[in-house]
Amino acid sequence: MIKKLLICTILTFCSISFCLAQKTEVEEAVSKLTKLMIAPDSLALNKMILNNLSYGHSSGKIQTKQEFMHSLLSGESDFVDINLTDQTVIVQNKTALVRHTLNAKTNDKNVPGNVKLYILLIWSKEKTGWKLIGRQAIKVP
Repeated sequence: MIKKLLICTILTFCSISFCLAQKTEVEEAVSKLTKLMIAPDSLALNKMILNNLSYGHSSGKIQTKQEFMHSLLSGESDFVDINLTDQTVIVQNKTALVRHTLNAKTNDKNVPGNVKLYILLIWSKEKTGWKLIGRQAIKVP
């Protein structure tokens, strides 16, 4: 009986530790993406975004991976500073959902601005780490 209890305790602990490690990895991926949105690097962006990305803007515009990367690299979308708050992470098998509020200073096409959005990011666990597969933004009412 004690042996069964010990095994259950160990399995529960390992499961919790694994979930916490997964959550930490996703949070690190979000942080890396945020930094790349401020200081874009084509190679780094290419490595962390899946080819079939669906990137939805609050305006209703949907971008592919290539369109999203081009907008950052060309300065069409220029983030000067990004602050994320109220972040939650849900990991289910090889999929992670991340919700947060994005407050950013922008300089799109050399026009300074501010934006506040609710964001949903969808991440997929691949052999080389967590990769962005989807993003949807809505304006904060």
